[in-house]
Amino acid sequence: MRAWKKVTIGVGSAVVLFAVVGGIVYRSHKDLVTVQTSKVQRLDLTSVVSASGEVKPKTYVNIGANAFGKITKLYVKEGDRVKRGQLLAQLENVQSAADVNATRASLEVAQTDALAADAALKTAVADQERAKADADRMKLDWDRAQSLYKEQLIATSEFDSRKNAYASAVAGLAQAEARIVQARAQKESAERRIGQAKANLTRVADVLQKTAYQAPFDGVITNLPVREGETVVIGIQNSPGSTLMTLADMSVITAEVKVDETDIVNVAVGQPAEVSIDAIPKQVFKAFVSEIGNNAIVRSTGVSTSQQTTASQEAKDFKVVVTISNPPQDLRPGLSATAKITTATRTNVLTIPIQALTVRSQSDLRSRVDDKGSVQAAGPQTSTAKNNEELQGVFVIREKKAEFVPVRTGITGTTEVEILQGLREGDEIVTGSYKALRTMRPGASVKVDNTAPKKEENNEG
Repeated sequence: MRAWKKVTIGVGSAVVLFAVVGGIVYRSHKDLVTVQTSKVQRLDLTSVVSASGEVKPKTYVNIGANAFGKITKLYVKEGDRVKRGQLLAQLENVQSAADVNATRASLEVAQTDALAADAALKTAVADQERAKADADRMKLDWDRAQSLYKEQLIATSEFDSRKNAYASAVAGLAQAEARIVQARAQKESAERRIGQAKANLTRVADVLQKTAYQAPFDGVITNLPVREGETVVIGIQNSPGSTLMTLADMSVITAEVKVDETDIVNVAVGQPAEVSIDAIPKQVFKAFVSEIGNNAIVRSTGVSTSQQTTASQEAKDFKVVVTISNPPQDLRPGLSATAKITTATRTNVLTIPIQALTVRSQSDLRSRVDDKGSVQAAGPQTSTAKNNEELQGVFVIREKKAEFVPVRTGITGTTEVEILQGLREGDEIVTGSYKALRTMRPGASVKVDNTAPKKEENNEG
């Protein structure tokens, strides 16, 4: 055989061999998925709910106008610390003070009349006793006159005179008793006028008292929207002209935050929290949950769902109050704050990175990728509803293939999630990339590459 034929045959054989090897390599890499992995390990896990809000004192009061009038004197300014009972503001009180003086004078007159009525009653009682004594004496004389007259020892004129004297004494006694009844009625009337005058005095004194405003407790004046000379009116809470000032008890400071409705079920009173305040960076304050709201608040409007007449599908929050344990002295109400509430803590539990969790439908799990890269059905077919049912799980690397394993999870930490069932310590699981986890089929061949992943461009619209 000539040399050129040998060369041709050798080259052809090499080309064929190269094509076969290339085809095998191409097919082996065609369905090979490059992934990043991690190990199932035991860690201490803490579940935290984060929410934002603002700093508020636990106890504060908006001191509103209780009377109509002009402010004649303001004794405090915003930021002042006051004591319980300290005078804060004074409204004009000329008319109310005059009403008090007039009513007090009327009360004194009524009391004087009551004293006179009491004296008249005592006089009437004395007159009644005297008239009764006279009547008793005259009755004795009349009884003796009747006996003597029967025995004809006295004249008829004498008999008639004693009879008339007794009748006059009886009439005088009846008159004295009537005067007692009249005196008692006058005394009762005077006493009722005293009661009426006292009630009127209480009313006008209350009106006068409402022109002077005192601090209901120790605190700080945090808001003072009025000035001396302005006129205040009795009106709706927080409306202009009806709120004089806000007094806050700064000894107990809270952070009122809004927790998402998906997290509120895990929050309970007494749970520890950490509060960070935007105005005081790099400082974290210890706190605890002291109050949880029962009504959901629509996030877009801030209105409670109990005040709405129609149902809303918008996102909702719940008010949660956390009490700061050791607040700084210069803390001001209204400062923006963020609370991180520790809702659960687990020690030495199985954990995986959160990004390893994925979901697959039953239809995805009922098919596998064979060694040649083609999809083949596995198991009997079920109903459409069953096929569309989704399961949460992770992909576990076994014999260089990704096997989908359903798992049951517990609490979720910042970057890790607790595994209650489905995995064992040391299992190698797929954690990335996101694209690989999203498109990977159970049983796919994988290549582990745990070097720093390149940033993927998102070409999706």
